Parts: sequence; C-alpha cells; structure tokens
Amino acid sequence: MIAIDASSATPPFEQLRAQLVAQITAGELAGGVRLPTVRKLAEELGLAPNTVARTYRELEADGFIETRGRNGSFVTPQGDAAHQQAQQAARAFADRIRKLGVADDDAIRYVAAALRD
Repeated sequence: MIAIDASSATPPFEQLRAQLVAQITAGELAGGVRLPTVRKLAEELGLAPNTVARTYRELEADGFIETRGRNGSFVTPQGDAAHQQAQQAARAFADRIRKLGVADDDAIRYVAAALRD
C-alpha cells in the first residue's frame, strides 16, 4: 500500500518513488507486474497526474520499470540474470494459472510440490 504524507517535507513524487522502489526491491512488486495507469494512481493517491508521470519517468530511467506505450508500465525484473529469469517465469506461470482458473492457494501448492521433487 502506498501512502503520501502531504505534511512531509519530502515532495510527493519522491515519496511515491521511494515506496515503489522499496516494494520492487522487497519483491512485493515482482518483475512483469503491470502498474496502474498514471491517471488511475494519481486519482487513488490524490496527486496530480504530472506527479505520478514524473515518478514513472524516474523509475524507468533508473531501470525499475519499463513503459510499453499504450500497454502500460511494468516492473522490470531485478537482480542477477538467474533472479530475473525466475521472476519472468513466475509471471508467466501466474498468467497461465489465472487463464486456467486455478485458485491461488492451489497454484502455490503445485509449485511447492514441484520444488520438493
């Protein structure tokens, strides 16, 4: 969850950037996750769209996200090559599980069982 403190001396775009970076580096936002649109996130947080757009531009310049035109902005896989590939595989698995209609708890059990084998 992202919270902007209007009374903070830290500018809102920097608060947003720092919180998104923290979520990405902690793995809370995995590689391949689509971020909300600029307008949607601005509305949710009560910020100007230009504030969110600036944050997204800075995150993209720092390699944390990538923007794919009209398709939106996505979290870039982080870490070494193995971790990046693992994040991409996890995203592909999650997308496939959703298409199959399998419950999240079942999918996690399947992965845990596969890792034990």
